[in-house]
Amino acid sequence: MSEILVNKLTGKTTANDITVTVGATATAKLEQGLAKVWGSYNLKDNTAYDAFNVSSNQDLATGRSQFNFTNSLSAIDYSVHATSRWEINTTSQSQSQFCSATMLATGSVQTTTEDNAAAGTAEDARYITISVRGGLA
Repeated sequence: MSEILVNKLTGKTTANDITVTVGATATAKLEQGLAKVWGSYNLKDNTAYDAFNVSSNQDLATGRSQFNFTNSLSAIDYSVHATSRWEINTTSQSQSQFCSATMLATGSVQTTTEDNAAAGTAEDARYITISVRGGLA
């Protein structure tokens, strides 16, 4: 088995142009597959468990939050994956919630969480995760 140990990868022709080949012909740009923003938060007390490229999170209203990026994205057509649940303790039953990204901007994303048992009722999540993929500005 081979091992490559490096501190930095830079494209030979263009700095951010590194192609990854999988199998005989399938290729992808390394930068395109990386999450540019991710985080996990407790919206009940507005604290971060862990995050990358998030400068702050704001409580906009019950069930509505905004995550501000440290480094902006290049366009608003990026991909967002957001999930939420009431509790993070895996030994107890978890209340189901609906979570969606509702407003995308190059420097932030807003999310909405609702109680699934009471459709349409806004509720702060005990645990929410976000992951953003797209191009950095």
